[in-house]
Amino acid sequence: MGALYMILGTLIALGVLVTIHEFGHFWVARRCGVKVLRFSIGFGTPLIRWHDRQGTEFAIAAIPLGGYVKMLDEREGDVPPEIIDSAFNRKTVGQRIAIVAAGPAANFILALFFFWLLAMIGTQQVKPVIGSLVSDSPAAQAGLQSGQEIVAIDDDAVRGWGGVNLKLIGRLGESGTLAITTRSEGSSREQHYTIPISGWLKGAEEPDPIAALGINPWRPAIRPVLAELDPDGPAARAGLKTGDLLVSLDGVAIDEWQQAVELIRARPDQRIVIEYRRDGALMERALDLGRREGSGAVAGYLGAGVSGGDWPAEMLQEISYGPLDAVVEGARRTWVMSALTLDSLKKMLFGELSVKNLSGPITIAKVAGASAQSGVGDFLNFLAYLSISLGVLNLLPIPVLDGGHLLFYLVEWARGRPLSERVQAWGMQIGVSLVVGVMLLALVNDLGRL
Repeated sequence: MGALYMILGTLIALGVLVTIHEFGHFWVARRCGVKVLRFSIGFGTPLIRWHDRQGTEFAIAAIPLGGYVKMLDEREGDVPPEIIDSAFNRKTVGQRIAIVAAGPAANFILALFFFWLLAMIGTQQVKPVIGSLVSDSPAAQAGLQSGQEIVAIDDDAVRGWGGVNLKLIGRLGESGTLAITTRSEGSSREQHYTIPISGWLKGAEEPDPIAALGINPWRPAIRPVLAELDPDGPAARAGLKTGDLLVSLDGVAIDEWQQAVELIRARPDQRIVIEYRRDGALMERALDLGRREGSGAVAGYLGAGVSGGDWPAEMLQEISYGPLDAVVEGARRTWVMSALTLDSLKKMLFGELSVKNLSGPITIAKVAGASAQSGVGDFLNFLAYLSISLGVLNLLPIPVLDGGHLLFYLVEWARGRPLSERVQAWGMQIGVSLVVGVMLLALVNDLGRL
């Protein structure tokens, strides 16, 4: 079932985002008087094709990894004199800029629409209340305490752990101070804390900023009854099964799942003895824990999980907006995510963030499947994020991408004449090399995660 969600989620995501992107180019080109020869979703052999009254061929092709809009252009072949005015290259620099910029703009508009829709639907979020603090961690040293609710990061209000994580991600690789504002239960008075950071999590392959601060989010007590197993994990290999109730680890009694998590994380690559109950019978088994790396630290890995507990009503908050306020919220989220994406790319370029965080098609497919399986809201959220990424990446000033074409046209506008074909050809070769190199790096990262 998971594989089906992944395939369908990926096809829907790519189909929607590529169609909207190419439609942006198509719609503005038509209004600028350019004759569009073909509008294709996918590459390769067309599976379905049809023509409209203006002679444009619409096609859905066999390889669903992109799309394109082919316009009439004298640089790509002979153009009959009677329609030469509708060629792309005959349009003004301003019109060509508008046509090229319309694709990424359509992606940002789509993201804003999804965020607007999600803001009106509303979400239920868990209050970012600190459950416990790791001793001698940055948060503990700064004076934060269990039971406090985080209300702002760097003076920007946050609501829910997702907002906290997003703000912290924006500080990865940076130096200076991190400001955290909290509020104690039953009090309106705010407490302010400052945490010094220096090259924070620079080079971490899978940074977990909340854990890196030493903060464990509050969670309801969960019985340590195994509900899922990694088929290749230590627990499954040792013979543990779903339904087993953990009783102790290395002689330490376990009453709640988080206790087990903390004990396991502290023992990477170690042999432990697990005592558990199965069908009322007390059993014991020794096994070798695995390891997982993240946030610059190594943690033990059991390869087991439990079902979530019930959250008390006072720990949950409903967040929704009216139609007009939702527009503002949608625009805000689109801007924040666009800025974060661009900032992350800059940090990778200057070595402040590990390039291992770059994701390729395999990771995108896995996230698409997981979000689709999680529900419509999560899938729309994923589509909005991916649409923003597509828009930002396409605006980078790299020849081959829309941003590269915009760069050429802006230079032409400033000089009063276009760059020579030779210079543009060099630029295209460099652009192709860069894009292919980044794609290969992202693919290698994906394979490494597998």
